[in-house]
Amino acid sequence: MSTTKKIAGVALAAALGVTTLSACGGDAKDKSASGASEAPKSKTITLVSHDSFNVTDTVLKEFEQQSGYTVKVLKSGDAGAALNQEILTKGSPRGDVFFGVDNTLLSRALDNGIFTPYEAKGLADVKPEFVLDKEHRVTPIDSGDICVNYDKAYFADKKIAPPQTLDDLIKPEYKNLLVTENAATSSPGLGFLLASVGKYGDDGWKDYWSKLKANGVEVVDGWEQAYNERFSGSAGGKKAKGDRPLVVSYASSPPVEVLYGEPQPAEAPTGVATGTCFRQVEFAGLLKGAKNEEGGKALLDFLISKKFQEDMPLQMFVNPVTKDAKLPELFTKHGVVIEKPETVAPDAIAKNRDQWVKTWSTLVVK
Repeated sequence: MSTTKKIAGVALAAALGVTTLSACGGDAKDKSASGASEAPKSKTITLVSHDSFNVTDTVLKEFEQQSGYTVKVLKSGDAGAALNQEILTKGSPRGDVFFGVDNTLLSRALDNGIFTPYEAKGLADVKPEFVLDKEHRVTPIDSGDICVNYDKAYFADKKIAPPQTLDDLIKPEYKNLLVTENAATSSPGLGFLLASVGKYGDDGWKDYWSKLKANGVEVVDGWEQAYNERFSGSAGGKKAKGDRPLVVSYASSPPVEVLYGEPQPAEAPTGVATGTCFRQVEFAGLLKGAKNEEGGKALLDFLISKKFQEDMPLQMFVNPVTKDAKLPELFTKHGVVIEKPETVAPDAIAKNRDQWVKTWSTLVVK
């Protein structure tokens, strides 16, 4: 979901560089259409991704054994940085498939023509609202909601009701309580800016941010600093003595706090302000000039398969996009469903994103 990413960053050990997730499939038969005429290197599929991509070993090995391919993952920083590298190497890509471009950056990828159209097998099982590119240059993989999270203990101790909407955040009782990420450098920061655009429109969002600044909003570079250092409700924030009980993060943050709590709490220590959210959708695409195009297509099929979609929530803390994939109990028990997130049309984002960020920076940071 991302210049990102994501709440999973606190839990997942994502090493930079090329990671071979499995060596399986090296002697399996290549089931691609071109068969024996392909060079041995065609047995390998390289997935270029942001740092938060993850999959259970057994799930990946099953794909490798069935397909005859070996998957390598080239992790390239946050999604914005990874995408920029692919744009710079357009036509001579570093891999076969790119994963991690979201709806806030989608137009940049499509306008630069880095993908080859491919309609993945199983696309009919993806919920229609996530299929934003009718030419199938990208395939929807996951969704998530960028939302303000709150520290339950803080608001209980102060006997103050936690905020629930964007309007609440500019009220006096929440002065100097919110930390957000820089919209110019962070996916959740950009998503939160877009939530205000979706809510107040192009005429009203600037006034909203002026009021938010006057109410003491703190801006930091990225999610890690905001959530794990400044936010008082997270495990990391408690250790760092963070003093901001409101933070821009994800609707999936509370399940993560439960999963990695020591000891594991019966209830999530953090909550979600459900009226502050922006819906983020992540995509993957077959890179134009891919050395292993058939393998790349097989990998895209796998990424929207039920097996991967149901494995994904506890690996990357995002929601599946297919109709039949079920969420794990951790999500259904401790997570929240955002019924009406703010959205902004991709063409509007494409047209205005850079100017919105520039104006936001002038209003809030400078």
